[in-house]
Amino acid sequence: MQWRCLPFGALLPHTLYALLRLRAEVFVVEQACAFQDLDDADPACLHLLGEARTAAGPRLLAYTRLVPAGLKYAEASIGRVVTAASTRGSGLGHALVHESVRQLQQLWGPQPIRMGAQAHLQGFYREHGFVSDGPLYVEDGIDHIEMIRQ
Repeated sequence: MQWRCLPFGALLPHTLYALLRLRAEVFVVEQACAFQDLDDADPACLHLLGEARTAAGPRLLAYTRLVPAGLKYAEASIGRVVTAASTRGSGLGHALVHESVRQLQQLWGPQPIRMGAQAHLQGFYREHGFVSDGPLYVEDGIDHIEMIRQ
């Protein structure tokens, strides 16, 4: 797996297409959730891409966006955490969260990280030091909970 962390302006069209396609495949189609994915935050975020090298070129398998403090929450955050369905159970999701935390802290220094997690993934995020921080809430028809990593 090769990791790249890019600002929005550095995303080439085919890379932007691949990340938006992966987000739509999982969040809209797989989870059957019609929601406004393009929320005007992407241009201010950094985009972490986990790509496998293939003969046809890089294939995007994992993605998160790193959100600066003050944009979504008072703290910096990690959002749009997604892996390709074909990689589930391989440990790639854990590698993605680990790399997201590492990149965020390398970019902006050690600090708390907040996220709005799908509630059924609380145990997964706890393995990375996140703890629940607030009540359950429904976003786009899916139970979520805010979590923070100090």
